[in-house]
Amino acid sequence: NAGIGPAREERGMTVAKKLLDLLVCPSCKGELAARSPSGDPAGEADAAGQLAVAALDCPRCRLRFPVVDDIPVLVIDQAERIRS
Repeated sequence: NAGIGPAREERGMTVAKKLLDLLVCPSCKGELAARSPSGDPAGEADAAGQLAVAALDCPRCRLRFPVVDDIPVLVIDQAERIRS
């Protein structure tokens, strides 16, 4: 990907829990589980209803969708397969 544009930084984002409830897996349309920047499941939302999210996992498809530059990349070809 050299020369295609600026390097993207995978660092996560802070997102409203209400927004996460609206996002679905682009493959199966199932619910997505938020992962924190440490790689653990995202905990509870803060007082403002925000969660720190680095990736979104689809437990049904076993795909992990990254968050790049504060944008969830819900593209199947760019998802990572989750291993058991």
